[in-house]
Amino acid sequence: MADQHPGKPRDLRTSVKGPLMFSAFFAVIAFVAVLIFASGGSARAPRFDLAFTSAGIAFIVTLVIAAMLSMSYKDNAEHLGKGSGVNLSSARKPTHGFGPAGHQDPPSPADGPDARSGH
Repeated sequence: MADQHPGKPRDLRTSVKGPLMFSAFFAVIAFVAVLIFASGGSARAPRFDLAFTSAGIAFIVTLVIAAMLSMSYKDNAEHLGKGSGVNLSSARKPTHGFGPAGHQDPPSPADGPDARSGH
């Protein structure tokens, strides 16, 4: 609330219009879907009672979720956007547990299983 200035419009994150429009959109979708599918065909009367109930539930649930998400929003600290990054290369480094520190040559044929057993 500290970023509000008198006489200036609020941004979308702090205004009430965004979550209300979001919730109203889903309420209309729920109303139309339940009105169509709960009737059970065109031979029966439309179920406005179920449609209004589902629209109200959808409106309240999406409004509560949008409010919780907007309350949990927090800007990143300024120092997190600075610097050159941590892992700039994907090359294998011995300090990352990919093997011994020195370079290993492939085993020579003299170092095979026959050379160790003496045969």
